[in-house]
Amino acid sequence: MAKAAKVLGTSQPAVSKAIADMEHALGVRLLDRSRQGVEPTQYGRAPLKCGIAVFSELNQGIREIGFLADPTTGELRIGCPDALAASLIQVVIDRLLQKHPRMTFHIETTSLYRELRERNIELVINRVSGSVVEDDFDAEILYHDPIVVVASANRPWMSRRKVRLAELVNEKWVMPKSDSPLWPPLIAAFHASGLKAPRATVTVSSFHARINLLVTGRFLSVRPASTLRFKAQRHCSRRCY
Repeated sequence: MAKAAKVLGTSQPAVSKAIADMEHALGVRLLDRSRQGVEPTQYGRAPLKCGIAVFSELNQGIREIGFLADPTTGELRIGCPDALAASLIQVVIDRLLQKHPRMTFHIETTSLYRELRERNIELVINRVSGSVVEDDFDAEILYHDPIVVVASANRPWMSRRKVRLAELVNEKWVMPKSDSPLWPPLIAAFHASGLKAPRATVTVSSFHARINLLVTGRFLSVRPASTLRFKAQRHCSRRCY
């Protein structure tokens, strides 16, 4: 209580009275008091969760007032996978900075939906399979992004106009984890041709690690087509299936 009073710039009795008044008004005990300190009860944790959202909105409102006072500034917190951060998002940021050079950006690439739910970021751009099932999210389709097979440009069959999926089954593949949304389209394409899905020689979640393995010339992988469109890779070529 004393520490809370110091942070709030008030007295300890005032803090104790405010909590006691809340407990009386709500009819439940909000805090458990012991020699070790004070811990919120299950009832106390409920308003804490709401308080995070309330103060987040207040802080955002204060920032927006500052941005309105100076229209040349602004801040955007974006969540997206590494692959999008290195392609589409960097192009968007570059174009926005050309028009609004004083804008600032923060990019989060992990725990995207948790960060969005906790209001640490304002939006998430991510590949989804089907619809977003979370009731507390609003989702909008920006574009349909096909999956392409990617290989080093020095592979001999990259110069051929046609390559059958059957020729790729026994190649060495570097793939993201099995829960990645890139997996289902690849598996479906092979199954549609009456083939078993290829076996991943290397499984790694890091987008940059997959690229570094690709440029060795020994592996194939899959990527969203937009990541090649917005960021040219000197060492990689693609084919669509």
